[in-house]
Amino acid sequence: MSQLRVVSIIFSVLLLGIMLGGTVPIVSYAQDTSDIRAATGGAQTLEEILRRQESLIDGATLNPRRYRAGQTPPPETAPLGPRGGTSLSDMWDQFRGGNPTELLGTVPAQQNMSTTGQTWRLLRERLLRKYLGWAPVVVLAVLALFYIVRGPIRIAAGRSGQMIPRFDVFQRLAHWFLATIFLFLGTTGLLILLGRSILVPLIGKEANSIILTASMQGHNLFGPIFIVSLVWMFIKFASWNFFHVVDLKWIFKLGGFFGGHASSGKFNFGEKTWFWMVVLVGLVLSVTGIVLLFPWLVGDIRWLQLSTVLHVIGAVTLISVALGHIYVGSVGMEGSLEAMTKGEVDANWAKEHHDLWFEQVQNKNDKAHEVPE
Repeated sequence: MSQLRVVSIIFSVLLLGIMLGGTVPIVSYAQDTSDIRAATGGAQTLEEILRRQESLIDGATLNPRRYRAGQTPPPETAPLGPRGGTSLSDMWDQFRGGNPTELLGTVPAQQNMSTTGQTWRLLRERLLRKYLGWAPVVVLAVLALFYIVRGPIRIAAGRSGQMIPRFDVFQRLAHWFLATIFLFLGTTGLLILLGRSILVPLIGKEANSIILTASMQGHNLFGPIFIVSLVWMFIKFASWNFFHVVDLKWIFKLGGFFGGHASSGKFNFGEKTWFWMVVLVGLVLSVTGIVLLFPWLVGDIRWLQLSTVLHVIGAVTLISVALGHIYVGSVGMEGSLEAMTKGEVDANWAKEHHDLWFEQVQNKNDKAHEVPE
């Protein structure tokens, strides 16, 4: 029993020594931090955290790289340093996907994030959605004001009662097929772009989500059909829409607003410009739409971001100009709508707006009615 008691006493003394030795740094740390934490009621302060990170508080550092007295740590960019020989800027360029100002540059193999996403989001939210999306509304307001002030353009000589064929049934079908698809895509596209800011305050989030989901599905479904309608329209109307010298005279007279009557063929300069705008911008919409529908075709998210920007800009531009085309072709000009509904126009309308084409039609009719001698 005496030996067991001796062993117990020795063990107790050793345990007490270990405990006393371990409390020394704690007491020292408490003394170092007592003044710092006095103002915070015992909570850590920023000064304390910074001191601990810089190893200024003995025994309380959180830095895993501690070195003995006299040892010099390796430089941060050395092979054994914290960053393994890579500078901080190079490391972040590789991590985030390269220089954010190089939108279409080569993406490093170590890319972990895209730096163009923030630029794309700001462009979409602060410019496209906030300002550009309202362009059709502004155009509608201008056209309404113009109609109130100017009224429709009448046939100066009045209707003659003589009708001249202008478009056959297949040309009109191509026009209305493209127009119908375009109106549907334009409406659903504007809902997708502006629905959150317009519809949510009016009908709530749930109803808005239903409308926008249906709009997105319909937009994706009828988008490829737009490409078919665009090709058909190009085949039917391209031959009459190449520019000629007479179009320069039309430009100088601004379509007859200055310098008297401006002659034109079957289509004037304004109509030809509209045709090629539909073709070229429609081509941009078609390509970007295909990329957005099938994103694996490009494999780079930056091309998708660029496609959304070009798609919105092209669509809003085409919608805005189309409103002017619809205005002139309906209530803005007397006799013009009949060309695409009935396929024929009044002779006096043809003389006033397309005199060169009217003369060609008359010459053909005269030759057809000539009696051979």
